[in-house]
Amino acid sequence: MLSAPFVQASRRQPNFLFLLPDQWRPDWLPSNPSVPLRLPNIAGLARRGTEFSRVLCASPLCAPSRACLASGREYKNCGVASNKDNYPLTLPTYYQKLRAAGYYVMGCGKIDLHKQTLDWGLDGKRLTGDWGFSDAIDNAGKMDAVRAGEARPTDPYMAMLHRRSLAAVHIKDMRGRKRYAATYPTPLPDDAYCDNWIAENAKALLGRAPHGKPWHLVVNFTGPHNPMDITGAMESKARGREYPQPNRNTEYDAKTHIAIRQNYAAMCENIDRLVGELLAEVDRRGELENTMVVFSSDHGEMLGDHNRWAKHVPYQASAGIPLIVAGLDAGKGARTDALASLIDVGATFLDYAGAGVTPSMEAKSLRNVLNGRARRHRELLYSALEEWRLVWDGQYKYVEGFHNENALYNLRSDPAENENRLTSEKTLTDRLRRALI
Repeated sequence: MLSAPFVQASRRQPNFLFLLPDQWRPDWLPSNPSVPLRLPNIAGLARRGTEFSRVLCASPLCAPSRACLASGREYKNCGVASNKDNYPLTLPTYYQKLRAAGYYVMGCGKIDLHKQTLDWGLDGKRLTGDWGFSDAIDNAGKMDAVRAGEARPTDPYMAMLHRRSLAAVHIKDMRGRKRYAATYPTPLPDDAYCDNWIAENAKALLGRAPHGKPWHLVVNFTGPHNPMDITGAMESKARGREYPQPNRNTEYDAKTHIAIRQNYAAMCENIDRLVGELLAEVDRRGELENTMVVFSSDHGEMLGDHNRWAKHVPYQASAGIPLIVAGLDAGKGARTDALASLIDVGATFLDYAGAGVTPSMEAKSLRNVLNGRARRHRELLYSALEEWRLVWDGQYKYVEGFHNENALYNLRSDPAENENRLTSEKTLTDRLRRALI
């Protein structure tokens, strides 16, 4: 139980705790009664803040999405077209802007701004200072760690596993999980499981943060990204619950889909537990009431919808993300349908810090929505990846170039995106086509 409530911001520059899991579906939240999740800490954030119901990432792939977030730019301007590209060091970041405003800027987990290099440094600090961090522990993602760290570690997570003689068993396990249906537990002990290890790094960073100086900490969990690896302790709590079957999937039987979704839920619930530990750590520092807490994700997860898995695609399960903002003057228990983009999080931090966005940023602060002064934020949202791009006005979504085809979906009447209304809604199609960037 946290001792300090979330209250109105003080005159001091606030702190920012940014909780950023990897590949969390937008509909897998406590506010969705059809998904039986146990997420008490995330539910607590929603009760103490504002939940946004219509949010997109600028690109549903790890490196481009995080580059868009860091730069505050839309996909076409973020400098990272795919996971094969490193973040351009000439491009300003909101981390740099916060640091220049006097913040102690921290980050840990899968920051994912140099995937092409596959070398994070054994201390996890390679390039983090250039991006704007004062202190950071950057580690590889799930499969990048295995791919780059078999012979010798190139990131701090694999270095830890090598030191503990766990690397070989972990690599063998991960390489055996070719498909989502591999739902058996990992052989790793709980304290070596990557998300648990990342949370400990986050606590260590907070422990090193100077008191009396405003701070920012982004915690980039590797879950609930596939593979569906969970510990034995997580599995013991996961089984026995039913979940909705995926939309239009012909790949697995119902039992297999349930097992996959149980594992996905277990990863989400483990992250929720860690969120509670981090909030308690901030509380122990006596800083909770002056800390804004943001929960979101870099992109979603298809979980078998339309016979698709992971991300990459323009469907809402992939391009949509959760977004909950708690603390300071965020509305208590509010839920808004104002359109928001993940890139707006950095602009919001800069606004509350009194730093202002850089001229090159396309991000917009959410502050007026959070404090109740505005009900609308954006007229249109965008997302894109390589050959396709989309624009969404909150009801109608126009997609261009996805497998060389175009589509128009009415998400109000057809949230599963099963009916292409391109030919029957020509006026709407033309309007949204003209609005594409």
